[in-house]
Amino acid sequence: MSQWIHHLEQWLLEFGVIGLVIVSFTESSFFPIPPDVLLIPLSIAQPEKALWFSFLTTVASVFGALLGWYIGKKFGRPILRYFISDEKMDKVEQYFQQYGAMAIVIAGFTPIPYKVFTIFSGISNVNIRTLLFWSFIGRGARFFAEGLIIFTLGAQAKTFIEQHFTTITIVGGIVMIIAFLIYKRFK
Repeated sequence: MSQWIHHLEQWLLEFGVIGLVIVSFTESSFFPIPPDVLLIPLSIAQPEKALWFSFLTTVASVFGALLGWYIGKKFGRPILRYFISDEKMDKVEQYFQQYGAMAIVIAGFTPIPYKVFTIFSGISNVNIRTLLFWSFIGRGARFFAEGLIIFTLGAQAKTFIEQHFTTITIVGGIVMIIAFLIYKRFK
């Protein structure tokens, strides 16, 4: 399976920015390949465009979150009934209603499969504006962090990202949780 995904990644790289936008959009709702696998090599090849590629990736990913929301809204509950009891689904929905915005922003920034959260936001009837706002914050922070690193370090960014990006996402995730809690406290 990993070899198939690698070939798919290489094929999508041939489409350049269009492939990046397509992967960014579809990954937020159903596609298994994260946009980072295209964003990073495209940006390293043209570091002066890294922030532009980050912007395109963020926008496409946020619009893809709408598709994930729609999938969850229309098909999520009936499909999940085959795997999860109604009682457990109600409990997950309750948690998602309470903490959904924080889950969206954290999932958007970290390597957690984002599509799961966009689909659950539809199942849980999360407000679309909430989904869009927190998706833009989480996804934007992630992709612009990568873009800024590449813009600053150029070709050496690949090694830096491979060695340190997990730590950056964990620290960034903690910072986002704290910022979100402060936001909720003052809201």
